[in-house]
Amino acid sequence: MKEKHVSEAIEFRRSVRIYDNSKQIESTKVKQCIYQSTLSPSSSNMQLWEFHHIVSNKKKKEIIKNCFNQSAAKTAKQFVIIVVRKDLWKKRLKSNIDYIKLNLNKNNIDERYYKKALKYYKNIVPIVYNDFYGLIGFIKKISSYFFGLFSPIYREVSSTDIRIVSQKSAALAAQSFMISMSGIGYDTCPMEGFDSLRIKKNLNLPSNTEISMIIACGIRHKKGIFGSRFRVPMDEVYSFH
Repeated sequence: MKEKHVSEAIEFRRSVRIYDNSKQIESTKVKQCIYQSTLSPSSSNMQLWEFHHIVSNKKKKEIIKNCFNQSAAKTAKQFVIIVVRKDLWKKRLKSNIDYIKLNLNKNNIDERYYKKALKYYKNIVPIVYNDFYGLIGFIKKISSYFFGLFSPIYREVSSTDIRIVSQKSAALAAQSFMISMSGIGYDTCPMEGFDSLRIKKNLNLPSNTEISMIIACGIRHKKGIFGSRFRVPMDEVYSFH
């Protein structure tokens, strides 16, 4: 199948609820789409995500059961589960710092840029991500409000704010994955109906991780799309300033 341009892939993408049982998808191609999703932007380039690619029948049965046996799960050929790993922020922070140091003299970029980036990761990011049972986040939130009375300031500093930021980054990666799949003619369905606790146990994940979404993958059945695509009118969601 000829690969689609980005605009074609976006048009082709639908949330497919039933997959064709007679058509398989290649795990290597799905893995390549996962790789492409890792190229998505993330807040401070922290990349606090993991991608669990489910292909074994045993694991698939566990996932299907814990997705409440919905049709998109029952008929899926594979699953990609996107997990938010806010708990790995120190490890990912170190990776960014190591990368900056390694490339300081390799690229033809002003050294001041690297020094500024290094200072950001060493001084600013730990302030944003450090917390102690929400107490430090609460103090940071009050401080940002106070200083924000006098000048613009970053306000998303509580533990809940950082959780949302991490989820947004994971969602960007999820969309990149689904568009990549559409580009090669594969279908997906992002599912939020699942038992997150049991899914984490299925994947042997720490309790403080979060499941962003479970994406069912396959080739659409002719009955797999429930009606034409509905979108609210553009003038309800678009503002030109």
